[in-house]
Order: sequence, then structure tokens, then C-alpha cells
Amino acid sequence: MRIALPLAALVSAVIVAVWAWLGQPVPMPATPLAAGEKMPCVSYAPFRPGQSPFIEGLVIPPEQIDDDFARLAKITHCVRTYSTEMGLDVVPAMARKHGLKVLQGIWIGRNEEKNRVEIDAAVKAAQDNPDVIDAVIVGNEVLLRGEQSATGMAALIREVKSKVPVPVTYADVWEFWERNRELAQYVDFVTVHILPFWEDLPVSAAKSAAHIGEIREHVGKVFEGKQILIGETGWPSEGRMREGALPSPSNQAMVIQELLALAKDKGYRINVIEAFDQPWKRASEGTVGGHWGFLDAYSRDFKFGWGEAVSDHPAWLRQALLGVLLALGVFAAGAFGGRLAGMDARRWLAVSGIALFSGLTIGRAFVSVPVESLGVGGWIRGGSILALAVLVPLAAAFAVGRQARAAALTQVLDGEVRRSAAPVERVMALLLAAAVVLIAHVALGLVFDPRYKDFQFAGLTPIVMAFAFYALLAPPRITAEASAAEKIAAAVFLGSGLYIVVNETLANWQGLWTGALLVVMALSLWRLATAAQTR
Repeated sequence: MRIALPLAALVSAVIVAVWAWLGQPVPMPATPLAAGEKMPCVSYAPFRPGQSPFIEGLVIPPEQIDDDFARLAKITHCVRTYSTEMGLDVVPAMARKHGLKVLQGIWIGRNEEKNRVEIDAAVKAAQDNPDVIDAVIVGNEVLLRGEQSATGMAALIREVKSKVPVPVTYADVWEFWERNRELAQYVDFVTVHILPFWEDLPVSAAKSAAHIGEIREHVGKVFEGKQILIGETGWPSEGRMREGALPSPSNQAMVIQELLALAKDKGYRINVIEAFDQPWKRASEGTVGGHWGFLDAYSRDFKFGWGEAVSDHPAWLRQALLGVLLALGVFAAGAFGGRLAGMDARRWLAVSGIALFSGLTIGRAFVSVPVESLGVGGWIRGGSILALAVLVPLAAAFAVGRQARAAALTQVLDGEVRRSAAPVERVMALLLAAAVVLIAHVALGLVFDPRYKDFQFAGLTPIVMAFAFYALLAPPRITAEASAAEKIAAAVFLGSGLYIVVNETLANWQGLWTGALLVVMALSLWRLATAAQTR
């Protein structure tokens, strides 16, 4: 214990110090808005938590839109909508009430009947409310989704333009405008989306404003003589990295403020996506999709203040204390396990390693799992990750102290082998089996369908590193042969880890971290598979 107490104090101090550093507010550029100045325009979708455009028959209450517009009128002159259905027919009246202008969207898809309903409603709204509706946007990223041809869109744009007394445009990502330049002749102005995060070659937050400026200048030259509206631009506050593009509260605040400053300096017309977070988008775009709003979905308040420093981990102290509690629990488990077998310096160092990695990341895991979990399956996986992130470090520390032999998956799968194993080995084998299944689910998702998958490295770190230290010190088990199951899992994890690093590039530290964890888990499984001596 003379070794344990200083090590426990050191590990606890490191955990608190790291979290204090992570929680430091990030300085922001000077506010781009003068006193009383408002944002030029923002994208607006009316859906609150629990609501979705995919809910058949849903009609948004007018009172809800009224409340949203009352909030938005304080910070912007204009809202961009994307549809006319589900209660959005009241938008012009509500906008007039609160002194807002509207860029009226028409949702165009494959269903011609629904397209007709949208077009007719938007045309009537524009005819009846030319004082409020500044322009009509016929379709949003329809060509990107492949739901209409450029010829088909041209016909729809011409039809709407012939019927409304306001300017008409079409909105799509800038690359699809460049590929379909002929559409420009049918619109009054060109509406392009410039989203650095979603570029084919993602752009980091630090370089986003410059990238937006470069693309805007390029588009201006391609469509010389046409007015250009940047119809969507912004940055997400949560979700997985794409190469060097990191969603975070501080990066969102920085990008939005820098792009507003750029627009003022260059005289660009700009619309920021988006006003309120839209949790329903997580179903199709992952965690990132639900966190593009600069206003929180639940509180309906700003996520940041203009020109004010932003912390990416405002609850850092609670996260640090949670980590310290788990770390101390790991030390206690190691001491309890070693009360009979004894603990030398090597084993205390292993316990310290388990405590450090677990304590550093468990606080982030408890915060990120609710954000990353969607649906029953997502919550089961997230809850399983949290449970194993707590149980595995405690059990592994106890096993290290107890000098338990190496566990094997056969101790779970084979009843005879299971009965011959010591209780602590059976527990470690059961946790190993659960961890292998869970980690495989995460790893294979990142290999075969990675675009919207979160890395979940915070919850995996305590699990993987606990098994690593346990495998490093566990005495060999007595068995007739090495386990093939661990070798197969090790091969899968090794291949997955290396692929993820290559696929996500070295710029993506979340991908690097996750890939490294998979490689460590592969090596641990291999050691457990070969940690055997013939009876």
C-alpha cells in the first residue's frame, strides 16, 4: 500500500489536470455584429425534440412557430424555410407579425403529386404575401439527391417563376451548380450551399472562412452577372470528425462568427444553417446532423455569445470527479484482489494504468453516450458501453491483483472448460465475450458504413486498456490448445483498426484513437489466445 497511495494520488491529480485543461474556454474572434445588428438570414425548420417530418399526419402548432419566430426576430431579419406542409402555411403571417422576411422553400422530390401540393401552396403564399416573401426557392439539393433531372428542375423553376411576383431560385451545393450551369438562365439569382464540413475533402474549422470565401469568388466568376446567395453555410457543434474537420461548440462559434465577418467585409449575401438543432436529422445524418443549430433544441437559447470564449467541456469538473471516483475504485479493486496473492510494484503499475485510462475517459463517455445514442438499438449499445467501461476496469484490476490466469472465450462457450476455471477467470471471460461483440459492432460499422458513425472512443478506452494491462500480466492458463476464437477476433480488430486509420486519414485524431484501440485490443486478444501451457 505504500506504493498504491502515491500512485492513486498521482493518477487522480493527472485526471483533474487534464480535464481542467480540456475545460478551458477557447477565445473567440471579436463579435462580427455591431450593437443591435442582426444576422442577415437563418435556415428554419419547426421540428422540436420528438417531432419529425417523417411522422405521418404531424401538424406543427401555430403557437410553436409563433414562439420560434419571436425568438428569431431578436437575432435575424430573415428566415429560410424548406417546405409548405405540416403547418408551415402559417409562416408568412407569423413572419409579418414579428417583422421577418421569408425565403420560401418548396420541397421537391420524386413524388410528383407531393411536388404539386408544395408548388401550389408556395405559389399562393407568394401571391398573397409579396410584402413578406422575398424569394421562392424551388427545390433544395434535388440534383445532389438524384431525385430530379436538371431538365425537370428547369421546367419546375420556369413554371413557378411565371406565377409569382417575387424572385425565384434553386438551391444546391456549389459543385452541382457548376455541373448544371444551364440552370442559371432560369433563376433570378443562384443559391449555392458551401458547407466546409461536408466537402468531399473536408475543411477544418480554422480554414472554413477562407474556404467559403474562395468558393464564393469561384462561383461568382462561373455565374458572372448573376447575384449569388450562399444559401447554407455553418458548422456542427457535436458529432464525429471528418478528416481534420471537428464538430465542437467552440468550432461552431468560431466558424459562424468568422463567416459573418467575411460576408460583411465582402458584401456577400448569406444564410446560416441553422437556427435550432434538429434532433430528427440524426436518423439519416448521424449525431452531426442533429447539431447544426446555433440555438439549442431544448432550451431554444444560443449556444454561445458573440465574441465570448466558449468551453467545449463546460461540465469538466463533474467529469473529472467521475473519473477520479472510478480510478479510486480501480485501485480499491486491485488492493482487494491482491490481499491474498500480494501486490508487487509491477502489478500496482498495471492497476495504475487501468485507473488512468479509465479515469481520463469515463467522464466524456457519460456525456457523449446520450448524445450519440439514437433509438432502442443505439441506447442498448450506448448503455452496454457505459456498463462495460465501468465493470471491465474494476474486474481487470481485481484480476491483476489476484494474479488470475488468462481468460478465454472458451470459458464462456464451453461448459466443461467453464466449470474448470476459477470464478474470477469466468467473470473476465464473460466480460471479454461481451466486449468482443460490442467492439466488433463498432469496428465493423466504421469499416463498412462509416460516414455517419460515431467513433465512441471514450467509452471503448477503459474497456480496451483494462484488458490490455490484464493480458500483459495474466499468468498462462492450463489448456490443451490455444483459442482460435481470440485469434479470429484479433485479426478482425487489427484489420479494422488499420483500415480506419487509413480511411479517416492521419488528420482525424478520433479515427487514430479508435484505430489504435482496435490494434491494442487485437494484440491483447492474441496474447490471451496464446497464453496457454499444456497440462
